[in-house]
Amino acid sequence: MAMETRLSLRQSQRVVMTPLLQQAIQLLQLSTLELQEVVQKELLENPLLEEMQPETAEQPDGKDAPPDVPTAPPAEPLSSDAAPTPTTERQTDDLPFDLTAVIFDDHEERSLVAQEDREDLPFENMVRSVSSLTDHLDEQLRYASDDPLVRRIGTEIIGNLDEDGYLRASDEEIAQRCQTAVEEVRKVVALVQAFDPPGVAARSIQECLLIQLKADPNPDPVSVEIVEEHFEDLSRRRYPDIARALKLPLDRIMESVEEIMGLEPKPGRRFGGNDSRYIVPDVVVHKMGSEYVVVLNEDGIPRLRVNSLYRSLLRNSADGEARQYVDQKLRSALWLIKSVDQRQRTLRKVTQSIVKFQREFLDKGLPYLRPLSLRDVGEDIGMHESTISRVTTNKYVETPQGLFELKFFFHSGIASGDGEMVSSVSVKKMIQDLLANEDPSKPLSDQEVALILKGRGLTIARRTVAKYREELGILPSHQRRLAPRRR
Repeated sequence: MAMETRLSLRQSQRVVMTPLLQQAIQLLQLSTLELQEVVQKELLENPLLEEMQPETAEQPDGKDAPPDVPTAPPAEPLSSDAAPTPTTERQTDDLPFDLTAVIFDDHEERSLVAQEDREDLPFENMVRSVSSLTDHLDEQLRYASDDPLVRRIGTEIIGNLDEDGYLRASDEEIAQRCQTAVEEVRKVVALVQAFDPPGVAARSIQECLLIQLKADPNPDPVSVEIVEEHFEDLSRRRYPDIARALKLPLDRIMESVEEIMGLEPKPGRRFGGNDSRYIVPDVVVHKMGSEYVVVLNEDGIPRLRVNSLYRSLLRNSADGEARQYVDQKLRSALWLIKSVDQRQRTLRKVTQSIVKFQREFLDKGLPYLRPLSLRDVGEDIGMHESTISRVTTNKYVETPQGLFELKFFFHSGIASGDGEMVSSVSVKKMIQDLLANEDPSKPLSDQEVALILKGRGLTIARRTVAKYREELGILPSHQRRLAPRRR
């Protein structure tokens, strides 16, 4: 085959993710608090950006605004031979949007929330600093031994504890990382297990309970034997079987069972509240008469504008390097202003669409929540599903029914007997109510719950009931059965 060189043209389309476009997409996913941080950071790094003060937004005395705060775009662009003045605007034709419209936009849809006077956070709402489980154990390790090897192994053990206080690494793995013998690791594991809180560094709930029982100088031998030898029967609440195996009266077994039930199955639980977070709604839905009004929470988000001094410097400077720097910062500033504005408008549109679809939920409550998909909202407002997904990420809306994440409104549905779709969230609520009102001595099984729902017109499999029950954090029926009281 002969080889030859040819020159050909090919036309194709592709999407190029520029840094500015990536920034615009990222802003869609940010919550209000995260957006505040980004804007404040840009205000510090970009000299062309400045915050518009509330008193300069309007001129109450009716006088003309100062030159650096223009209130309307010029009627006609200035000619190129006009004398340069500090108020001369530079028309940037190659920007992806109208420069003057962005800088001097009146923002007539400014949030009502942003106009309210805000008080500082009350002192009683301040969260005191609580030491973490790691800090608590590290402090005990420093007092327990001054041997460098013991401290190194102990630090490795503490670092492999999960949030509940369980050790999630084997002795061999820890020995390999610390380059020591497995016997040394086991000694240090026993040392850490003697720390507070009792039961820490266990590898199973059975070991955790045993550590707590044996921490007592005079442990109950019956309780220890139940946990060691009959843990499966204990978890299944087969107390008569335990009594027969130990040849003890049931009352004696129940005394030990009550002691075991008083132990802590998650030793690290009380150290898990040190990351308290306040949820600030990004959108507020108010009911005014028979209609719902969507108001964006823009409290704390500065109103941005471009500094006129730097704009005039860009036009008058003869230094090419300085002009290039200012021009780059100008584009970045304008794109940020446009991206923030676009984010707010998109968030408003999506929320308005959700309110339209979930009107019955807002009026009557959770049982009337309807199934909804990203495609439904996207088709309603003419946007792609990916955009809807991004704009609803980490966003919360305050409604007359309570505070919800925007993702909460998107879920699948189950067909009812009359052909209508019922929200999976509503089905979970039904299951939760059924199990909350069951007879404690005869708890409902998953199959019985499925039959009850079928009688209400909902055909749902037992597997689905079990799945929803687990998502609600409800135990199986054999574990929900109440233990008999002591006589």
